[in-house]
Amino acid sequence: MKKEIVNRLKEIEAVNGIRILHAVETGSRAWGFPSPDSDYDVRFTYVEDLDWHLSLREKKDTMNPPIIDDLDITGWEIKKVLGLLWKSNVSLLERLQSPIIYLDNSLFSCGIEGLAKSCFSPVAVMHHYNSMAKKYYHGFMEKDSVRLKSYCYALRTAVAGKWVREVNEIPPIVFSNMFDVIEKGTLDEILEMISIKSGESESYTHKRFPRIDDFLKVTIEENDKVATSLPSGNGDFDELDAFYREIVRS
Repeated sequence: MKKEIVNRLKEIEAVNGIRILHAVETGSRAWGFPSPDSDYDVRFTYVEDLDWHLSLREKKDTMNPPIIDDLDITGWEIKKVLGLLWKSNVSLLERLQSPIIYLDNSLFSCGIEGLAKSCFSPVAVMHHYNSMAKKYYHGFMEKDSVRLKSYCYALRTAVAGKWVREVNEIPPIVFSNMFDVIEKGTLDEILEMISIKSGESESYTHKRFPRIDDFLKVTIEENDKVATSLPSGNGDFDELDAFYREIVRS
C-alpha cells in the first residue's frame, strides 16, 4: 500500500506542477489504534512555484484529489501551513509528528520542528482537544453500548488535554506515547478495549467500560478547570517568514 500511496503522490506532483515537501499518514493508523477496515488518511504539505507566490491574486492553497477506494489524500500549500502553525493548529501539529512518512524533504522537516515548538500554544491546543473530548464523550454517555472507535477518539483527545496540563508540551500523535499520564488500572482497561477494536470493524459496538467512563469524566472536568488559564504561544513571525522564503526559493 505504501508503494501505491507514493506513486499517487508523485502523480499529484507531476499533474499539478508542485513539490511535495512532506506526506504522512494521519488518523487511526498514525494514532496507533486502526481497525481492519480503517481508511488511509494521507496528508501532505506542498509548495507552488515562485510565480504563484509573487501574484497579487488570492489563489487556492489546498488540494483535494478524488478519494479512491479507501485512500483519502489532501494537501496544504506551505504558506497556509505556516499560517496555521502560527495559530498552533492541532491537525498540523499532529501530522508533523506522524510516524508513518511517505515523502519527506529534509529542509522542511528539520526547520519545521523547532518552529512548531516555539509556536505551541497550550491554551489553543487544550481548547481543541477538550472540545473534541466533550463532543465524543457526550455523544455516547447515555448509551449502553458504544462504538469502540468513539471510545478511542474520546480517550485520545481527553488524554491529549491531560498531557498539555501535566507535561506542558505538544501532545504526541501516537496514543501509546501518552500512556505515562494514565494510571495502571485504567490503562489496562484501555489496552483491552484497543485489543478488541483491532480485530473488529469501524462500526463495531461494545458494552461500556466502567473505568474508562470514570476516567473520561474526571479528565475532562480537570481539563476544563485549567483550560482558560493556560499560556498562549511565543512564536516569532520573522522566523516563520524567513523559513517561508527559504522553502519557496529552494
